[in-house]
Amino acid sequence: MKKTGILFMSLLLMVCVTLTACGGGESAAGGKGKKTINLALWDENAKEFVDKSIALYKETHPDVEVKVTYTPFADYWTKLKTSLAGKGGPDVFWMNGPNFYSYASSGLLKDLQPLIEQSKMDVSVYNELLRNMYTYEGKLYGIPYFQDVVGLYYNKELFDKAGVAYPDNTWTWDTLEQNGRKLTDKENGVYGFIAPVIDSQPGYYNFIAQAGGYVISEDKTKSGFDSPEALAAFEWMDSLIKAGISPTAQQQLETEPKQMFASGKAAMFPAISVSVPELHGILGDKLGVAELPAGKRKASIVHGLSWSINKSTEHEQEAWELIQALAGEEGSKYLAESGFSIPAYKGAEEGWLKSVPGLELTVFTDSLEFGVQYPISEKTAEWQAVETKELQNAFLGKQSIPDALHKIAAEMNAILETER
Repeated sequence: MKKTGILFMSLLLMVCVTLTACGGGESAAGGKGKKTINLALWDENAKEFVDKSIALYKETHPDVEVKVTYTPFADYWTKLKTSLAGKGGPDVFWMNGPNFYSYASSGLLKDLQPLIEQSKMDVSVYNELLRNMYTYEGKLYGIPYFQDVVGLYYNKELFDKAGVAYPDNTWTWDTLEQNGRKLTDKENGVYGFIAPVIDSQPGYYNFIAQAGGYVISEDKTKSGFDSPEALAAFEWMDSLIKAGISPTAQQQLETEPKQMFASGKAAMFPAISVSVPELHGILGDKLGVAELPAGKRKASIVHGLSWSINKSTEHEQEAWELIQALAGEEGSKYLAESGFSIPAYKGAEEGWLKSVPGLELTVFTDSLEFGVQYPISEKTAEWQAVETKELQNAFLGKQSIPDALHKIAAEMNAILETER
């Protein structure tokens, strides 16, 4: 028995030496086996520039394989949270504002602060609003990748037909209303402006800020929906609907506002910067863009995505270095040149500004100067569901606007109380 045991061990040792990879992730060729980093996002339109950044990364990481999975947005968050909670899932993935606090507070994201300090990354190159958005308990859990800001899209053909000068950065709510009346053509079913009363990011979040109010207080403990400023914003939108300048809430529910604008049924429409390629593809040279008109002040809601790391990743350093390739200066230039969106990396936006010749895209980067962070907290989804329900009821005539705003504030404050 003893000789047999020795013989077996000798044979096993010979096999290991021959393969030069008896465990430890080594390959039969004698080198280390490839590590795999799983990357997850939801928009396949990002494939070209993401692949370029991965190729850049692989130049210095030939032993790392990067597998990319695109999951439709409707399924992305459920799939991501379930896999991360089970200690599995992708190593690196897209994170957005509305979901960030929920993931960070649940311990699903890796604290990037030690990695930032270790690699001496200068995070000041990223938009401060987005750095704040992806900071939890004083630590950064996401590296900003791209950003979107809201501007005023307009149809030059409809303006020319009505003899109205194109919008510029001097426009106010009053200017918009005056010119919206001239641009409204009831006979042909054309509206001067679409006031997105049931769409938050391109619509009423901006108007609340322009009126001098806020959606959620800076310390995330109080709703601003019951403020005089919020009421002024919603009453202004309501006045545009009652004057026939904007389609009603019912019409906006039946036909998506973006579709209405793209089909030439509205002269002006507020939308995020990411909509540029799509709307230009439909309207071509008819499309114009301008800053949002000011209320009491100028304001434009800023949101953007970050790259985050799975807290349970087995390849922390490789994942971190991949993020640096994706969201670094070179990766950000690839993003900009694609025309997909404005990079969060300051100074890398030149390619995006030139992505649609003839369109003054600087109105969006200029708008970042008076940008307001997209409102979020740990339970964003819960209080946003309340605001959507109550505002729809108000603009569909089922309750008054003041009643709706007070209900939203009361329920939102109760939700925020549970976050403390």
